[in-house]
Amino acid sequence: MATRDSTDNPRRRIVEAAVELLENGGPDAVSTRAVAAAAGMQPPAIYRLFGDKEGLLEAVAEHGYAQFLERKRAQLDPAPQDPVEELRHGWDVVVEFGVSRPELFAVMNRATGRGSDAAHRAGLEILHGRVRRLAAGGWLRVDEELAAQIIRATGQGAVTTWHSTPADRRNPALLTVLRESMVAAVTRAEPAIPAAESGPAAAARALRAALPDDADVLSDAEQRLLREWLTRLAADGGAPGA
Repeated sequence: MATRDSTDNPRRRIVEAAVELLENGGPDAVSTRAVAAAAGMQPPAIYRLFGDKEGLLEAVAEHGYAQFLERKRAQLDPAPQDPVEELRHGWDVVVEFGVSRPELFAVMNRATGRGSDAAHRAGLEILHGRVRRLAAGGWLRVDEELAAQIIRATGQGAVTTWHSTPADRRNPALLTVLRESMVAAVTRAEPAIPAAESGPAAAARALRAALPDDADVLSDAEQRLLREWLTRLAADGGAPGA
């Protein structure tokens, strides 16, 4: 939906209309005709202002980076006391944005235009500032450039994996484990997740993984029931039927 500030700015009105179509209907919904109609304009205006659809998508990416940068800067701590916690928080901000706005995040990652590059570079400066503070505090276990690449790769990978996983199989623990794996890879800090567990849940996972698909000793119904019990135990360590 166009904002009041965009009513007298045709370019902004078109971009905001494109973002809304993108997030509600995916990339296929962003046709020049649909965007022009949503913005209350004629299709030739898009070609005049953006050149073509790719130019419009570059502007959408720039808009996305600007929104993300605004959120990122709003949460910056001007004098962070713990650079490792600052790293965790910054990674969470990126992943939260990607998880909540997948279509826009995907367009931003594909963008290569000058406008989106400028906003992208500003975001990278924030990341490199965090990495420099880690290095200055003696926390880094790899060089700064590699650390920045690992941080970006794990964040983007987390978002991609989350959205490529069926909704009923998504587990928020994935994001925590990936974040802490990143922390362990680039810093000397202790991971903020429990050590490998023992007990019923761990044993259930091991047994479930070891079960053959065609065990002759059990009927199909018995195998399904056993797998259901093991899945429950693996999830929370409770007893079947608890």
